[in-house]
Amino acid sequence: MRSVSSSRRTRTLLAAATATLALTAGLGASPATAADTPVNRYVALGDSYASGAGVPDQVDSACTRSNRNCPALVDAALAPTAHKDVTCGGATTVHMTSAQNSSAPPQFDALSADTDLVTLTIGGNDIGFAGIIVRCVTLGLFNLAGSPCKNSYTWTGTDRLAATIDATAPKIAATIDGIRERAPRARVLVTGYPAILPDDGTNCPSVVSIAKGDAPWLRDTHKRLNTMIAAQAAANGAVYVDTYTASIGHDACKPTATRWMEPLVTNAAAPFHPNAAGEAAMAGAVLAAAR
Repeated sequence: MRSVSSSRRTRTLLAAATATLALTAGLGASPATAADTPVNRYVALGDSYASGAGVPDQVDSACTRSNRNCPALVDAALAPTAHKDVTCGGATTVHMTSAQNSSAPPQFDALSADTDLVTLTIGGNDIGFAGIIVRCVTLGLFNLAGSPCKNSYTWTGTDRLAATIDATAPKIAATIDGIRERAPRARVLVTGYPAILPDDGTNCPSVVSIAKGDAPWLRDTHKRLNTMIAAQAAANGAVYVDTYTASIGHDACKPTATRWMEPLVTNAAAPFHPNAAGEAAMAGAVLAAAR
């Protein structure tokens, strides 16, 4: 990925306030209804949060893609002439231009000059989402009252996850630029990530072994990632879709009937991923932004 130019840095700084407002305003999980403007060709790009990892029914095991994922629901509501969902579990910004596996070519291959709507959910794997979860859950087993995971990432005096998020910003910008190059007429909607843990910073050790001191730090890290994605969307002519605000109160600590995010032990979705209700909420936010 190429580095961010001076002009892009300037645009990013100017867009930061707009991005922050977008984060705090939020979008409700409105019902999936058709947008006012007809869509002819819709392409969905992204990772497991968009693919619906583990959500029944899985229609592409190599990419953990569900037929009830956010793009499928958006497609059903908008009824475009053509629709391609190439979201794939484990995808990073690298997989926009490089094959991920033998059945998952570069996601950008799905784009064309006549594409008029693109949704993008990316960035979580660029900062090492899976590794963060494994580390924090494992370390929490030994010190639930402390902040062992935070300490492991900050013992040098620098928050390594914060630095990684900052380093991912130019990759998000380059991804949006790449979409623009291949689909110049498309409206680009870039989604954030819904809440995994309680927004009030509490934990639920009986459900998942995230330590008491790690929970608020992980929440803040999550929000930092979303803020970065929002800023890059605003700075590069895309629309940021806030999926976090509406998901507050539906995190992995909540009861089965309430949660949109699944805990470690589940059969409703991949661990720490949106379930069917979470995918529907994401689709509602996308459809509200698409109008």
